[in-house]
Amino acid sequence: MKAMIFAAGLGTRLGKITETTTKALLDINGKTVIHRAVEKCFLSGFEDIIINVHHFADQVEMEIENLRKLGYRISVSDERDGLLENGGGLFKAKWFFGDNPFLLYNADIISDYDIPALFRFHQKKGCIATLATRHRPGKRFILVDDEGRLRGWRNVETGEEKLRGVSTSAGLDEIAFSSMHIVESEIFNYMRPGKYSMIDLYLELAAEHPVYTLKDDGGYWVDVGTPESLDRVRKLLV
Repeated sequence: MKAMIFAAGLGTRLGKITETTTKALLDINGKTVIHRAVEKCFLSGFEDIIINVHHFADQVEMEIENLRKLGYRISVSDERDGLLENGGGLFKAKWFFGDNPFLLYNADIISDYDIPALFRFHQKKGCIATLATRHRPGKRFILVDDEGRLRGWRNVETGEEKLRGVSTSAGLDEIAFSSMHIVESEIFNYMRPGKYSMIDLYLELAAEHPVYTLKDDGGYWVDVGTPESLDRVRKLLV
């Protein structure tokens, strides 16, 4: 099965740490962030991987070559000309994917989330996409109904809210996206070139094309986007 790892981000929240390297290459107890992402995808059954590159792309490609020498099968989607976010980045890499469902995974996520369970749930639902979710602090959340179907989005700081297929957010669960999702190749029929997020695309589709979520509040989930979270994950994985 195939997976795409998003590794092109600038990592600005890490401050001076990413002035000379990229977040994907930060060391976590002997393995780079991107090494751990590749390993997670591979051990979850997704053995054919594509990685997008932008920030310090040459350095990332050197690490990809090192990972290839370890036996991992990895292709590259070059975004040196412009960062596309995960929606535009996926569309640029559509040549890599066939007709089967695939995994999308943010390189900066360190988690013990059960991706094979996410894949099985996705197959059972027969939907266009299934998102891993978790209750955790944040500013922006997706809104789901009792069955876990995506029904909207909310920014709790600004109060902005977007609803799909429902007239009110009453009774909807406010939950955070965990940056892991299983997607059908059909998604490319609704995509376009440009710079946009997958969440925006899912919200466009959600009213007529079911998008489901699978919650897991157990285990651990860390986004290594700040110095504090980077330190936390290094202590967690000792």
